[in-house]
Amino acid sequence: MIGSLEERNIFEEIQKKLFYMIPEKWESIHLYAAIIEEPFKKSFGEMYFYYFPKGILKKDPVNVYEIPTLFNIDEQSYNVLIDRLYNDIKKLRKIAEDNHPNLWSNITITIANCKFKIEYDYTDLSDNSEFTDYERHVIWRYKNLNINLDLETKQDRFIISKYIDYMKLKEAPKSVVFEEGVYLNPVNNIIDYEKTMTIEAALAMKKQDESKALQTKKSFISKIKNKDKIEQEEIGNNQILFGNKNKKE
Repeated sequence: MIGSLEERNIFEEIQKKLFYMIPEKWESIHLYAAIIEEPFKKSFGEMYFYYFPKGILKKDPVNVYEIPTLFNIDEQSYNVLIDRLYNDIKKLRKIAEDNHPNLWSNITITIANCKFKIEYDYTDLSDNSEFTDYERHVIWRYKNLNINLDLETKQDRFIISKYIDYMKLKEAPKSVVFEEGVYLNPVNNIIDYEKTMTIEAALAMKKQDESKALQTKKSFISKIKNKDKIEQEEIGNNQILFGNKNKKE
């Protein structure tokens, strides 16, 4: 079991929000969130998530902040959903602060294969951290999204190389991982992707349309031929009638 009942209720809310915010069918979801506290400063943090679209071919992960542009969703309204999701993360942090001696600095949530997994990480993310916010983002993507290094920029490859060298000299950061089944069935989402055509469905419909078009074409040609036949018969009949008329005269 993951956490207390209060924490589990928040996990359910997080999952519900994620399912709602993704506007197409997906294979897996990967979320990162951090809350950083330093003496005499207001706490701050960051959050982002990626998902892998479902499909025949392997697709690149989609960043949450790309969704409004990709799917023509109002960006301001979507940012409200992001803020609400981050508020759930802050609630988790508050529960940890009240009930646990060790306070996590960041979490990674993964939803895949009907499993909900959460990893609490205790790495120091203050100004004393070995890596900047941007570098941590690159490293997290490398660790969680199976990024192809050959397709990364020279700068990002250098960051990952730096991280790998760093980990050879340092002890692995402390983390705690919990995993169990998803909390609920998928809910309605911001775009009803059940009405969105998949590649397979689109190909099937195209084939069906082509078949219908071919049948229509055959039917049309058949009607033209029948019409020509009828007209030829009418011309023949008229010729006979006219011929008979001439004979009578």
